[in-house]
Amino acid sequence: MTWKIQLSNSLIAPEQLAARFGIDPAPLRTVAARYPLRITPHYLGLIQKPGDPIWRQCVPDPRELEISGLPEDSLNERSFSPVPAVVHRYPDRALLLVSGQCAGYCRFCTRKSRVGTAALAFSAEQVAAGIAYIAATPAIRDVILTGGDPLLLDDDQLEAILEQLYNISHVEMIRIGSRVPVTLPERITPQLCGLLARFQPLYLNTHFNHPRELVAASIGACALLADGGIPLGNQTVLLRGVNDDPGVMLELCRGLLRMRVRPYYLHQLDQAKGTGHFRVPVATGLSIVSSLRGRISGMAIPQYVTDPPDGSGKVPLGDADA
Repeated sequence: MTWKIQLSNSLIAPEQLAARFGIDPAPLRTVAARYPLRITPHYLGLIQKPGDPIWRQCVPDPRELEISGLPEDSLNERSFSPVPAVVHRYPDRALLLVSGQCAGYCRFCTRKSRVGTAALAFSAEQVAAGIAYIAATPAIRDVILTGGDPLLLDDDQLEAILEQLYNISHVEMIRIGSRVPVTLPERITPQLCGLLARFQPLYLNTHFNHPRELVAASIGACALLADGGIPLGNQTVLLRGVNDDPGVMLELCRGLLRMRVRPYYLHQLDQAKGTGHFRVPVATGLSIVSSLRGRISGMAIPQYVTDPPDGSGKVPLGDADA
């Protein structure tokens, strides 16, 4: 079954959850009307029961609608957007937002107020304007494709964007942020890997949050990418009730390294509206990272970071921050 068929068969309504798990869909309808719901068949198959760590990441929760005072633009990205499809926060690197859709909508997403809606939809003209901005800004050496998920673009669309960026003389590397190895591993095909390999140096950072996501299909998808010469990193978000446990994080990081995926960042949850129920104290995160030392290779210990809401950029969290 192709990845597009898998995507088209995704669960998108609370009633479908009710039919499968015997829950009352009513409390979820209002949430799904505000923040889109999409769960691929692959990811749905990882749920063992309501409320488990996979469920919590993808199923709407009424707490998303609680009044919290948290901002919708949690990283102040609009202040750093010279054109609609670019976020240029650091002098030497920029985000190019090329897709407003994801294979699955994470309930903790920093862009949850926009992703999957018209507020995060980019036309071909806007993407072209973003590439033109990058071409006209020689300080930018590193371009990160994001969104939404860049790998939901068709191969020919992705190829056109990569080719244009690759031909900008001052762009030295390209990165792609994608969760499809986790939620839609069928998207990682030999054809896609061959396409990506043409634009080296190109790095792919994916987003595994729990060891139960490290299943055969995702392991195979990462193997295809690694065998194609694509260096892989992982960015985990620290989430209450999902991975805020030393044993879970140890198992996740060990599993990732076996898959040739380097644990890169452990993110303190961004302060985005609708995500407060996932928040874990920094002291807990520091304790978890500390528990990994001496029990696992240094290569498998992610850097624990936070992104302040002023948009000033990532800050490492160390013992002094406890």
